[in-house]
Amino acid sequence: MIKNNYKSLIILFFYLITPVLHASDLAKEKRWADQIVDALITGDAEWLSVNDNKVLAIYTPSEIEPARGAVIILHGIGVHPDWPDVIHPLRTRLPESGWATLSVQMPILRNEAEGNEYAPLFDEVPARIQAAVDFLKKEGFNTIVISGHSLGVTMSMYYLAGQPDPTVKAMISTASGPGWPEFPSMDSLSNFKKITIPFVDIYGTEDSERIHNAVQARGNIARETGKKDYSQYKIKGANHFFAGKDDELVDTVSKWLDKNMPK
Repeated sequence: MIKNNYKSLIILFFYLITPVLHASDLAKEKRWADQIVDALITGDAEWLSVNDNKVLAIYTPSEIEPARGAVIILHGIGVHPDWPDVIHPLRTRLPESGWATLSVQMPILRNEAEGNEYAPLFDEVPARIQAAVDFLKKEGFNTIVISGHSLGVTMSMYYLAGQPDPTVKAMISTASGPGWPEFPSMDSLSNFKKITIPFVDIYGTEDSERIHNAVQARGNIARETGKKDYSQYKIKGANHFFAGKDDELVDTVSKWLDKNMPK
Protein backbone atom coordinates (compact mmCIF):
# COMPACT_ATOMS: atom_id res chain seq x y z
CA MET A 1 0.00 0.00 0.00
CA ILE A 2 2.82 2.42 0.94
CA LYS A 3 4.61 1.61 -2.30
CA ASN A 4 1.47 2.24 -4.37
CA ASN A 5 0.77 5.55 -2.58
CA TYR A 6 4.37 6.65 -3.10
CA LYS A 7 4.13 5.84 -6.80
CA SER A 8 0.90 7.82 -7.07
CA LEU A 9 2.54 10.84 -5.40
CA ILE A 10 5.43 10.68 -7.88
CA ILE A 11 3.00 10.56 -10.81
CA LEU A 12 1.04 13.49 -9.39
CA PHE A 13 4.23 15.51 -8.82
CA PHE A 14 5.42 15.13 -12.40
CA TYR A 15 1.90 15.78 -13.65
CA LEU A 16 1.85 19.14 -11.86
CA ILE A 17 5.30 20.33 -12.91
CA THR A 18 5.42 19.05 -16.48
CA PRO A 19 1.89 18.70 -17.82
CA VAL A 20 2.85 19.19 -21.47
CA LEU A 21 4.90 15.99 -21.39
CA HIS A 22 1.90 13.88 -20.41
CA ALA A 23 -0.36 13.09 -23.33
CA SER A 24 -1.83 10.15 -25.14
CA ASP A 25 0.59 7.99 -27.11
CA LEU A 26 -0.42 9.29 -30.55
CA ALA A 27 1.98 6.93 -32.32
CA LYS A 28 0.25 3.99 -30.68
CA GLU A 29 -3.14 5.48 -31.57
CA LYS A 30 -2.03 5.63 -35.21
CA ARG A 31 -0.86 2.03 -35.18
CA TRP A 32 -4.20 0.93 -33.75
CA ALA A 33 -6.06 3.04 -36.31
CA ASP A 34 -4.11 1.66 -39.26
CA GLN A 35 -4.96 -1.89 -38.19
CA ILE A 36 -8.60 -1.17 -37.43
CA VAL A 37 -9.51 0.82 -40.53
CA ASP A 38 -8.03 -1.77 -42.88
CA ALA A 39 -9.96 -4.58 -41.20
CA LEU A 40 -13.35 -2.89 -40.65
CA ILE A 41 -16.32 -4.95 -41.80
CA THR A 42 -19.14 -3.41 -39.76
CA GLY A 43 -19.25 0.36 -39.33
CA ASP A 44 -17.35 3.27 -40.85
CA ALA A 45 -14.21 5.02 -39.68
CA GLU A 46 -14.76 8.64 -38.71
CA TRP A 47 -12.14 11.16 -37.62
CA LEU A 48 -13.07 13.48 -34.78
CA SER A 49 -11.26 16.81 -34.59
CA VAL A 50 -9.92 17.22 -31.04
CA ASN A 51 -7.41 19.95 -30.18
CA ASP A 52 -5.68 19.90 -33.58
CA ASN A 53 -5.55 16.09 -33.59
CA LYS A 54 -7.66 13.57 -35.47
CA VAL A 55 -9.13 10.89 -33.23
CA LEU A 56 -10.49 7.65 -34.66
CA ALA A 57 -14.10 6.72 -34.01
CA ILE A 58 -16.19 3.95 -35.56
CA TYR A 59 -19.76 4.84 -36.46
CA THR A 60 -22.32 2.09 -36.96
CA PRO A 61 -25.82 3.24 -37.93
CA SER A 62 -28.97 1.74 -36.51
CA GLU A 63 -30.48 -1.14 -38.46
CA ILE A 64 -33.95 0.12 -37.52
CA GLU A 65 -35.42 3.41 -38.73
CA PRO A 66 -36.06 5.71 -37.14
CA ALA A 67 -33.21 5.08 -34.75
CA ARG A 68 -34.01 5.30 -31.05
CA GLY A 69 -30.78 7.15 -30.30
CA ALA A 70 -27.03 6.67 -30.25
CA VAL A 71 -24.57 5.10 -27.83
CA ILE A 72 -21.02 6.38 -27.38
CA ILE A 73 -18.77 3.44 -26.47
CA LEU A 74 -15.55 4.01 -24.51
CA HIS A 75 -12.99 1.20 -24.17
CA GLY A 76 -10.83 0.28 -21.19
CA ILE A 77 -7.15 0.69 -20.44
CA GLY A 78 -4.66 0.74 -23.30
CA VAL A 79 -6.83 -0.71 -26.07
CA HIS A 80 -8.90 0.55 -28.99
CA PRO A 81 -12.47 1.20 -30.24
CA ASP A 82 -12.89 -2.20 -31.88
CA TRP A 83 -11.47 -4.31 -29.06
CA PRO A 84 -12.92 -7.84 -29.25
CA ASP A 85 -13.93 -7.97 -25.58
CA VAL A 86 -17.03 -5.93 -24.64
CA ILE A 87 -16.44 -3.14 -27.19
CA HIS A 88 -16.90 -4.92 -30.53
CA PRO A 89 -19.99 -6.87 -29.45
CA LEU A 90 -21.73 -3.73 -28.18
CA ARG A 91 -20.79 -1.48 -31.07
CA THR A 92 -21.85 -3.98 -33.75
CA ARG A 93 -24.96 -5.47 -32.13
CA LEU A 94 -26.73 -2.58 -30.42
CA PRO A 95 -27.68 -1.26 -33.90
CA GLU A 96 -29.88 -4.38 -34.23
CA SER A 97 -31.98 -2.92 -31.41
CA GLY A 98 -32.33 0.51 -32.99
CA TRP A 99 -29.28 2.21 -31.48
CA ALA A 100 -26.52 3.72 -33.58
CA THR A 101 -23.07 3.41 -31.98
CA LEU A 102 -19.94 5.54 -32.02
CA SER A 103 -16.92 3.82 -30.51
CA VAL A 104 -14.15 6.30 -29.73
CA GLN A 105 -10.39 5.97 -29.30
CA MET A 106 -9.60 7.29 -25.84
CA PRO A 107 -6.15 8.43 -24.59
CA ILE A 108 -3.72 5.55 -24.17
CA LEU A 109 -0.27 4.80 -22.78
CA ARG A 110 2.20 1.95 -23.25
CA ASN A 111 0.84 -1.57 -22.78
CA GLU A 112 2.24 -2.11 -19.29
CA ALA A 113 1.01 1.22 -17.84
CA GLU A 114 -1.07 0.96 -14.68
CA GLY A 115 -4.38 2.71 -14.18
CA ASN A 116 -3.14 5.50 -11.93
CA GLU A 117 -0.55 6.48 -14.54
CA TYR A 118 -3.44 7.68 -16.69
CA ALA A 119 -4.25 10.56 -14.36
CA PRO A 120 -2.35 13.19 -16.42
CA LEU A 121 -4.23 12.10 -19.55
CA PHE A 122 -7.63 12.88 -18.08
CA ASP A 123 -7.33 16.50 -19.20
CA GLU A 124 -7.84 15.11 -22.73
CA VAL A 125 -10.95 13.12 -21.88
CA PRO A 126 -13.79 15.71 -21.91
CA ALA A 127 -12.82 17.06 -25.32
CA ARG A 128 -12.86 13.60 -26.89
CA ILE A 129 -16.25 12.74 -25.44
CA GLN A 130 -17.68 16.12 -26.42
CA ALA A 131 -16.35 15.67 -29.97
CA ALA A 132 -18.22 12.36 -30.10
CA VAL A 133 -21.39 14.02 -28.83
CA ASP A 134 -21.04 16.82 -31.39
CA PHE A 135 -20.62 14.30 -34.21
CA LEU A 136 -23.79 12.49 -33.21
CA LYS A 137 -25.73 15.72 -32.86
CA LYS A 138 -24.76 16.58 -36.44
CA GLU A 139 -26.12 13.18 -37.42
CA GLY A 140 -29.44 14.27 -35.95
CA PHE A 141 -29.39 12.51 -32.58
CA ASN A 142 -30.76 14.20 -29.47
CA THR A 143 -30.83 11.07 -27.30
CA ILE A 144 -27.29 9.93 -26.53
CA VAL A 145 -26.12 7.32 -24.02
CA ILE A 146 -22.54 6.75 -22.90
CA SER A 147 -21.37 3.17 -22.37
CA GLY A 148 -17.95 2.56 -20.84
CA HIS A 149 -15.88 -0.45 -19.87
CA SER A 150 -13.47 -0.39 -16.93
CA LEU A 151 -11.21 2.69 -17.28
CA GLY A 152 -13.65 3.95 -19.92
CA VAL A 153 -16.23 4.28 -17.14
CA THR A 154 -13.80 6.27 -15.01
CA MET A 155 -13.33 8.60 -17.98
CA SER A 156 -17.07 8.79 -18.59
CA MET A 157 -17.82 9.72 -14.99
CA TYR A 158 -15.22 12.48 -15.07
CA TYR A 159 -16.99 13.98 -18.08
CA LEU A 160 -20.46 13.52 -16.59
CA ALA A 161 -19.44 15.04 -13.24
CA GLY A 162 -18.46 18.24 -15.02
CA GLN A 163 -20.71 20.02 -17.51
CA PRO A 164 -22.02 17.27 -19.79
CA ASP A 165 -23.96 18.00 -22.94
CA PRO A 166 -27.73 17.85 -22.23
CA THR A 167 -28.22 15.39 -25.09
CA VAL A 168 -26.45 12.75 -22.95
CA LYS A 169 -29.38 11.05 -21.25
CA ALA A 170 -27.90 7.98 -19.51
CA MET A 171 -24.76 6.08 -18.50
CA ILE A 172 -24.01 2.37 -18.83
CA SER A 173 -21.14 1.23 -16.61
CA THR A 174 -19.55 -2.16 -17.31
CA ALA A 175 -16.98 -3.68 -14.94
CA SER A 176 -16.16 -0.41 -13.21
CA GLY A 177 -14.05 -0.04 -10.08
CA PRO A 178 -13.67 2.87 -7.66
CA GLY A 179 -11.12 4.67 -9.80
CA TRP A 180 -8.13 6.19 -8.03
CA PRO A 181 -9.29 8.54 -5.24
CA GLU A 182 -5.88 10.21 -4.93
CA PHE A 183 -6.63 11.94 -8.25
CA PRO A 184 -9.89 13.96 -8.28
CA SER A 185 -10.45 13.34 -11.99
CA MET A 186 -10.21 9.58 -11.39
CA ASP A 187 -12.19 9.43 -8.15
CA SER A 188 -15.14 7.53 -9.56
CA LEU A 189 -17.14 7.28 -6.36
CA SER A 190 -16.99 11.04 -5.77
CA ASN A 191 -17.78 11.74 -9.41
CA PHE A 192 -20.70 9.30 -9.29
CA LYS A 193 -22.36 11.46 -6.62
CA LYS A 194 -22.51 14.35 -9.11
CA ILE A 195 -24.20 12.38 -11.90
CA THR A 196 -27.94 12.94 -12.17
CA ILE A 197 -28.89 10.94 -15.29
CA PRO A 198 -30.02 7.27 -15.23
CA PHE A 199 -27.05 5.01 -14.44
CA VAL A 200 -26.66 1.24 -14.57
CA ASP A 201 -23.85 -0.93 -13.19
CA ILE A 202 -23.28 -4.19 -15.09
CA TYR A 203 -20.73 -6.59 -13.68
CA GLY A 204 -19.78 -10.27 -13.63
CA THR A 205 -19.77 -12.71 -10.75
CA GLU A 206 -16.20 -13.72 -11.64
CA ASP A 207 -14.79 -10.20 -11.64
CA SER A 208 -12.42 -8.99 -8.92
CA GLU A 209 -13.30 -8.04 -5.37
CA ARG A 210 -12.26 -4.48 -6.24
CA ILE A 211 -15.03 -4.27 -8.85
CA HIS A 212 -17.62 -5.93 -6.60
CA ASN A 213 -16.82 -3.56 -3.74
CA ALA A 214 -17.11 -0.52 -6.01
CA VAL A 215 -20.51 -1.64 -7.31
CA GLN A 216 -21.68 -2.15 -3.73
CA ALA A 217 -20.36 1.31 -2.79
CA ARG A 218 -22.24 2.95 -5.67
CA GLY A 219 -25.39 1.11 -4.61
CA ASN A 220 -24.98 2.45 -1.10
CA ILE A 221 -24.44 5.99 -2.41
CA ALA A 222 -27.55 5.68 -4.59
CA ARG A 223 -29.67 4.63 -1.63
CA GLU A 224 -28.27 7.30 0.65
CA THR A 225 -28.78 10.09 -1.90
CA GLY A 226 -32.09 8.93 -3.31
CA LYS A 227 -30.89 8.09 -6.82
CA LYS A 228 -34.00 6.25 -7.95
CA ASP A 229 -32.77 5.86 -11.53
CA TYR A 230 -29.74 3.79 -10.51
CA SER A 231 -29.74 0.01 -11.07
CA GLN A 232 -27.41 -2.99 -11.06
CA TYR A 233 -27.24 -6.15 -13.16
CA LYS A 234 -25.04 -9.12 -12.34
CA ILE A 235 -24.09 -11.56 -15.10
CA LYS A 236 -23.38 -15.04 -13.79
CA GLY A 237 -20.02 -16.50 -14.79
CA ALA A 238 -18.73 -13.31 -16.41
CA ASN A 239 -15.19 -12.09 -15.75
CA HIS A 240 -13.86 -8.56 -16.19
CA PHE A 241 -13.86 -8.90 -19.98
CA PHE A 242 -17.12 -10.88 -20.24
CA ALA A 243 -15.29 -13.63 -22.13
CA GLY A 244 -17.85 -16.00 -23.59
CA LYS A 245 -20.68 -13.81 -22.30
CA ASP A 246 -21.20 -11.46 -25.26
CA ASP A 247 -24.82 -12.50 -25.73
CA GLU A 248 -25.70 -11.92 -22.09
CA LEU A 249 -23.95 -8.54 -22.05
CA VAL A 250 -25.59 -7.23 -25.21
CA ASP A 251 -28.99 -8.54 -24.11
CA THR A 252 -28.65 -6.88 -20.68
CA VAL A 253 -27.70 -3.54 -22.21
CA SER A 254 -30.48 -3.71 -24.81
CA LYS A 255 -33.14 -4.54 -22.23
CA TRP A 256 -31.95 -1.77 -19.92
CA LEU A 257 -32.15 0.73 -22.79
CA ASP A 258 -35.66 -0.50 -23.63
CA LYS A 259 -36.76 0.00 -20.04
CA ASN A 260 -35.07 3.32 -19.29
CA MET A 261 -34.93 5.30 -22.52
CA PRO A 262 -38.14 6.77 -23.99
CA LYS A 263 -39.35 5.26 -27.24
